[in-house]
Amino acid sequence: MFSQKLQDAINAQINAEFHSAYIYLGMSAYLEDMNMPGFAHWMRLQYEEETMHALKLYDFMHERGGHVVLEPIGAATSEYASVLAVFEHTLAHEKKVTSLINALYEMAVAENDYPTQVLMQWYISEQVEEEKNASDAVAQLQWVGDFGPGMLMLDREMGSRQPEAE
Repeated sequence: MFSQKLQDAINAQINAEFHSAYIYLGMSAYLEDMNMPGFAHWMRLQYEEETMHALKLYDFMHERGGHVVLEPIGAATSEYASVLAVFEHTLAHEKKVTSLINALYEMAVAENDYPTQVLMQWYISEQVEEEKNASDAVAQLQWVGDFGPGMLMLDREMGSRQPEAE
């Protein structure tokens, strides 16, 4: 068993991960509406990955004898100014998630909760990858501009993304 304070924080992170999934599903919907199937596919995989992140925490809580509390998930938009705006929002969101993960790790350290520290190290590594992927997409989109053959090629490249193996 672990502290109620840490359980509450993990429950909040479960909610944050499901909210992230919902945000990415909204982005995928926008990109589908923009006839950008490759970008939409990329965001759909982000949705699936964030759902997996939430379930990893969900399972961890049960393995440790904790109590999962599922709160309402915040609304997500499917309206953006451009493909670039979607990925700029993605990068900002991933930076926010990184700060939540870091705070959870710091709490686990303060409470000498070693199992949670180990789990959070996995999430910390995952966030490095998440921020890099979003940052790379922003840079590429800035380079190709809003329209033209570069955007079409980048859409096809994003569509080749494969689901992440656990």
